[in-house]
Amino acid sequence: MSKKVRLKRGKNATETPFIQSDITDRSPIVFQKSKLRNELHIFHRPLTPNQTAFLNMALDKNVKMMLVSGPAGTAKTYLSVLAALELLNQKKMSDIVYIRSVVESADSKMGFLPGEAGDKFSPYLRPLMDKLDELIPIDEIKYLQGENRLEGLPVGYLRGLNWNAKIVIGDEMQNCTEKELVTTMTRVGEFSKIFLIGDPSQADINGRSGFQKMYDLFSDSDSRENGIYTFQFTEDDIVRSKLVQFIAKKVKKTV
Repeated sequence: MSKKVRLKRGKNATETPFIQSDITDRSPIVFQKSKLRNELHIFHRPLTPNQTAFLNMALDKNVKMMLVSGPAGTAKTYLSVLAALELLNQKKMSDIVYIRSVVESADSKMGFLPGEAGDKFSPYLRPLMDKLDELIPIDEIKYLQGENRLEGLPVGYLRGLNWNAKIVIGDEMQNCTEKELVTTMTRVGEFSKIFLIGDPSQADINGRSGFQKMYDLFSDSDSRENGIYTFQFTEDDIVRSKLVQFIAKKVKKTV
């Protein structure tokens, strides 16, 4: 029920009636960047039923965090970037943060690459840029870059950060320890959404991967009630090629 409140604007000012509603917006007030002004033209390939199920879950407003597991070629990164672009278009989020461990399957590490930290991390951004190139025109990629709406960060640089109204894509999370995953997950502020993507069979950190443990830990009803969901892709969801699907299934039998 509304009530009238009289506000005084100064010693000699007249009283001004003001209607104050009992129904107020109690959403937390947080600093966030302005939303996208220009709509992106997204062109995505046909999706499988399981990929469609993932996209629907990713766009659900009640889903705040997803741990996504599956073998190579199941379009985990592609779908996460697709969901991120859709959320930008819906003005639900302001920009995309792409994070990744700098651990590689080869011997060459980030420290051996030339240049400053940004230059060194640039090769690790290729999966994001490749997916953007598939999904939107090049001029719109440049538009996002010009508006500083694309950011790439190594996992080791996350301490002290706080993400509000951002889409965070954590790629190759099987190469993160449990501590690194906790650090990543606890950077999420208000109105953000985070996708943590990993393939436990491709961990390169000698048994120290925390991804499967965290995936199992948050695969319960309490987590879902708090907005944290898990999603599993299998070898049957591989769309990269029939050859990759055959390789994944063949290798799985030997593990």
